[in-house]
Amino acid sequence: MKIGFTELTAFKTIAEHQSFSVAARVLGVSASALSHTLKNMEETLNVRLFNRTTRSVSLTEAGEQFLKRIIPSMADIEDAVNELATSQNRPSGTIRISSAETGAVLLIRDFLPGFLEKYPDIHVEIVVDTRFVDIVADGFDAGMRLHSDVQRDMVAIKLSPDIQFVAVASPEYLSLHTPPAVPQDLHNHRCIRFQFNSGTRYLWEMTNNDVNVTIDVNGPMTLGNTNLMVEAALAGIGIAWVPEPQVRDHIANGRLIRLLAEWSPTMSGLCLYYSANRHPPTAFRIFTQALREWVGQTVFE
Repeated sequence: MKIGFTELTAFKTIAEHQSFSVAARVLGVSASALSHTLKNMEETLNVRLFNRTTRSVSLTEAGEQFLKRIIPSMADIEDAVNELATSQNRPSGTIRISSAETGAVLLIRDFLPGFLEKYPDIHVEIVVDTRFVDIVADGFDAGMRLHSDVQRDMVAIKLSPDIQFVAVASPEYLSLHTPPAVPQDLHNHRCIRFQFNSGTRYLWEMTNNDVNVTIDVNGPMTLGNTNLMVEAALAGIGIAWVPEPQVRDHIANGRLIRLLAEWSPTMSGLCLYYSANRHPPTAFRIFTQALREWVGQTVFE
C-alpha cells in the first residue's frame, strides 16, 4: 500500500482541524485537492477514515485508532527533520501544548514573546481546554495545569507561586444584595458558575483553617471561561469564584469587591508538564531549557 508522508500529513491535519477548508489553508493546497488526496488514501486502505456531512467532519472509529498509531511515528520523523535544521543553526518545529486558560495567558504574556523572537522558526500551538487530557495519546508535547493535578510520572516545571481562589462581586451588585457572611449564604445569591468541557460543573471548595466547605451554588449564568466570569462579575451579574491573579487589579481599583476572604483556599501553582518516558523533539528541548532559565530569572509576585 503506497501511503506516503504527504498523505499522512493531510489526514492528520484534517483530523486536527475537523475541516477540509481549514486544513487546506494550513497545508497551502486547495480543498478539492485535499479531498482528492483523502479519497485516494481511503480507497487504498479500503477503510473510511472520516464521517463527512455538509457541515462537519469527524473521525470514524477506525480513523481515531489510525491517528493514535501514526502520531508518535510522525513526530519522530518531524523531529529528525528539525534536528537537521537545528544543525544548521536554525532550530525549527512545532510545539503543541494543552493548557487551561490561565496557563496559556501566562505563557503568552510573559514568556513566549522573547522566546519566539529568539527562535523565529519554532511554532507554538496552544489548545485551551478545561479537560485534563492525556497529552501523549492526544499528540501534545506538554500540558499546563495546577501542579497538584499532574501525575507523578511526568516531568513538571513550576511556573507560578501558589494560587488563591477568591469570591468577588461588583459594587453595583453589592448595593442591591447583602454581602455573604459565611459560605452557606451563597445559596441566597446570584452566582456565576463554571462548567468544564466535559459538562461537569465546578463546585466552590472553600477553606477556613481546618474547616472545608463545598458549595454547589445557583445563579443565572454558567460559563466555561474564567475571563468571561470576571467580565460577568464586572457587569454586576453576580458573584464569581476565580483565581486571584485574574482580579487583582480590579480589586485594587475598586471595580470588584472581595468577599469571604477568610474562606479563600490556596492551591498549588501552575506548571508545564511532559512525559519523562518520551524522547523530546529538538524544538521542545530548546523550549523547556529556555523556560527553566526564564523561571530561574523570574521573581513571582
